[in-house]
Amino acid sequence: MKHLTRALLGLGATIGFALPLAAQAPVTASVEVDAASPGPVIERAIYGQFAEHLGRGIYEGVWVGENSKIPNTGGYRNDVLTALRKLRVPVIRWPGGCFADEYDWRDGIGPRSKRPVRINTHWGGVTDDNAFGTHEFMNFAELVGADPYVAGNIGSGSPRDMAQWVEYMTSGSRSTLADERRSNGRDKPWKLTYFGVGNETWGCGGNMTAEYAADLHKRYATFVVSPWDGARVTKVASGANGDDYHWTEVLVRDAARQMDALSLHYYTLPGTWEHKGPATGFGEDQWISTLDHARRMEELVSRHSAIMDKYDPKKRIALFVDEWGTWYDPESGSHPGFLYQQNSLRDAEVAALTLNIFHRHTDRVKLAAIAQMVNVLQAMILTEGPRMLLTPTYHVFEMYVPFQGAIPLKASAQAPAYTFGGTSLPSVDISAARGTDGKIWVSLVNLDPKRPAHVTTNLAGGAASGRILTGATMDAHNTFDQPDAIHPVPYSGHSEHGKLVFDLPAKAIAVVRID
Repeated sequence: MKHLTRALLGLGATIGFALPLAAQAPVTASVEVDAASPGPVIERAIYGQFAEHLGRGIYEGVWVGENSKIPNTGGYRNDVLTALRKLRVPVIRWPGGCFADEYDWRDGIGPRSKRPVRINTHWGGVTDDNAFGTHEFMNFAELVGADPYVAGNIGSGSPRDMAQWVEYMTSGSRSTLADERRSNGRDKPWKLTYFGVGNETWGCGGNMTAEYAADLHKRYATFVVSPWDGARVTKVASGANGDDYHWTEVLVRDAARQMDALSLHYYTLPGTWEHKGPATGFGEDQWISTLDHARRMEELVSRHSAIMDKYDPKKRIALFVDEWGTWYDPESGSHPGFLYQQNSLRDAEVAALTLNIFHRHTDRVKLAAIAQMVNVLQAMILTEGPRMLLTPTYHVFEMYVPFQGAIPLKASAQAPAYTFGGTSLPSVDISAARGTDGKIWVSLVNLDPKRPAHVTTNLAGGAASGRILTGATMDAHNTFDQPDAIHPVPYSGHSEHGKLVFDLPAKAIAVVRID
C-alpha cells in the first residue's frame, strides 16, 4: 500500500495535479497473458480516420489553401500534417458520410476557380466551393502516408458516375478520363485501396430496405472495376446501423459475391439521440453510461461476425467499423450542424476500450475509422485559426501505435466491478500483443474514476516501461490556452515475487512494453 501511495503521488506530481485522498484505496486486480495463443494480425487499418465535408473538418481543419497565412504545404495545414504523420495514419475515409450521398465527383476536379458551389444539405445548409476535391484528397492521403478510402454515391448517383470516377483516379491508359486527370495535374494514376459502394443506405444514403440495398449493391459494385495496373480495389458494402442484425443477414446472404467487406456504424452516446449530453461538465452517471455504451461494441462485433460466419465461414469478407466514436451535444456557441465538441479523458477511455475490442476480433475486423479526424465529433485534433491542439483521443492513438501490425495475444483481467447508479462494469480492461519489434506490448485501462488498481500479472518480473494518460477530473481536456493540460507521461511496472505488477491510477490508460 505504501508503495502504491508513493507511486500515485509521484505520478500526480509528474502530470501536474494533486490526486484526491479518496483515490488512495486501490482495488486488487490480476491479469493473464497467454503468449502461446496468438490471433490474426492487428491490421494497421483498424487505426483509420474519417474526414467528411462537415463543419470545419476539411476546411480550416485540413485545408486552408495555398494563400493562407497559416503555414501550409500546398494548402494543407503543416501542423495537422505533422500530427497525423506521427500517428502513422493507415487509411482515411472521404468525402462522407452523408455528404457522399449527394456528392458529384466532377464538382471537385479542374481549376478551383471554375468549380461549382453547392449547398451542404446534410450539415448546416452551408455552401461548399469544392476547393477540396479528388486531387486534393488523394494527394493529402499520400502526404500523410495513408491509403485512400473513397465513399461512392449510390444514393443519388448512377453506376456510370461511379465507374467513371474510379477510372479517372486509377487508369494509366490514354482514355479521355485518364487524360483529363493528367490535364488537371496528375499524370500517374493513384492507388485506390478501398471504395465504399454507398454509405448508410438504410438512412441518409437512400432510406432503403435491406433487400433493395442488397440488389442495388450488386448492380453498382459490378461497375467498380479494378484499376488497370492490376492492383485490386476492396469493395465495401454499406452495412448495418448498430444492432440491425437483419441488415447484415440480408446483405451477406444476397450480395456476398459482390463485396470484399461490409461496414458497420456505431456511435457512443451517454444519453439519447435527442439529449446526448455535454462533452464536458458531466457527472459520474454520464461517465459510466458512456463507457457502458462504448463496451457494447464487443456485442455488436460478435453478433454481426456470427451472422457473417453463416454465409462466409472462411472469413473472406471483412468487417469494417468505418464510423465509430462519441457523439455529444454541440459546444455552446458553435453551429449545431457542424458537430463540434470538446474531447476529454472520457473520450480517451472510449478510444482505448474500443481499440481493445477490435484487437480481440481481428479475425473479422480489418479496418475501422473513428469519426472524425479534425474538429468534428471525437476528433484527434482541434483547430482555431492558426492554433491547434491534440486531444486526449489523439494521445491514445499515438500511444497505441505499437499495436499496428502486431500479433494479438489472448489476455484477460480479473478485477472488482466498478459500479455506479445501478450500472456495473469491469474496472480494468486489457489488451496484449507481440509487436513488430518482437516485444510484448500491454494496454491497461482503469474505468473507475475514483479507485486506483494494483494489477498483478502472470508475466515474469523484469523491466516494463511506457506511458500513461490520466487527469485530475473525469472531463480533463486540453484548450487552446492550455493545449498540454492532459498528455501522456512516463510510466513503468515493477517486480513483486517474480511477477510484473502495475499500480494503475483511477481513470487511466497505460501502454507498456515488456522488455
